[in-house]
Amino acid sequence: MAERDQEFLEFVVKGLVEHPDAVKVNRVVDEMGVLLTLDLHPDDMGKVIGRSGNTAKAIRTLLRVVGMKNNARVNLKISEPEGSTRGPTASADTGWDGTHEKPATPAMKSIDDAMSDLGNL
Repeated sequence: MAERDQEFLEFVVKGLVEHPDAVKVNRVVDEMGVLLTLDLHPDDMGKVIGRSGNTAKAIRTLLRVVGMKNNARVNLKISEPEGSTRGPTASADTGWDGTHEKPATPAMKSIDDAMSDLGNL
């Protein structure tokens, strides 16, 4: 793949941010695939992540397409910048790579239980 994924990520992110010179992409290849770690200016985090994470999700989707074209699994990790005002997150402690898991579906109540709950109101 010869760092095509890294070049693509740099091109897309530098087009989004106010401080393109602060964009740094680190590429690591292991048995799990390719991990691209993105470091950027603290003021640009919102532009790259987007509302409800939609921009970051779209970038990850495009990176996976680039990876599939080259028979590689590509993941993106957006590093929290040094000057961040957010507190520590669980993702910082666990090394979360940005993949999303669906939350567990709550158990359904039986009709009798639901009727009982209504009767208690």
